[in-house]
Amino acid sequence: MLIVPWEPARTEIRVVNSRFIASLEPVDSAEAARAFIARIRSEFPDASHHVPAYVLGGGKTVTEYCSDDGEPSGTAGRPLLAVLKGSGLGDAAIVVTRYFGGTLLGTGGLVKAYSEAGKAVLGRTRKATLVETGRFELDLPYRLFDRFQALAEGLGGSIAERSFGEDVSLALDLPLSARGDFEAALNSLSSGEVRARLVSERLARVPL
Repeated sequence: MLIVPWEPARTEIRVVNSRFIASLEPVDSAEAARAFIARIRSEFPDASHHVPAYVLGGGKTVTEYCSDDGEPSGTAGRPLLAVLKGSGLGDAAIVVTRYFGGTLLGTGGLVKAYSEAGKAVLGRTRKATLVETGRFELDLPYRLFDRFQALAEGLGGSIAERSFGEDVSLALDLPLSARGDFEAALNSLSSGEVRARLVSERLARVPL
């Protein structure tokens, strides 16, 4: 099971007058990671350094990236990546933005500072798991709507769209692992009158 960030996070630490702003983002591709890094650079254009690290995927299919962004070689990107990998998270990117405080930290000081900044933002990060989810569409009589909503929520589903005409037209996102139970419960609720159509599948984040 791949554990991923549920949502973005940010925190800041100070080390001998230097500010280290650590920003974390869920990402699902190298393109998304690069866009996040570019966005942080634009948000803090006057910073001394923007040190990135990201991990995509999990298990045997992992893509990793890091950069020192002008800090001495091996003092920033690799320590940050090591902290990210040690967290067990996949599909995650971190950028640590540094505002130089006028005092050199030395090699060991930089390694510690970037590591601590990474640990700090990971400590504020809510975790989620990736679940195979289906989008189901159906038309439901009004009299069944409240009971259907309780049924769907009980199985981990959420109503993504609804419109009201002669019937209630719904789009429901539901873990595919619950499909059998959902279809059986819907059949019982509607006495066989209502069928749900699976129209798409995707991986979705579900908070732990």
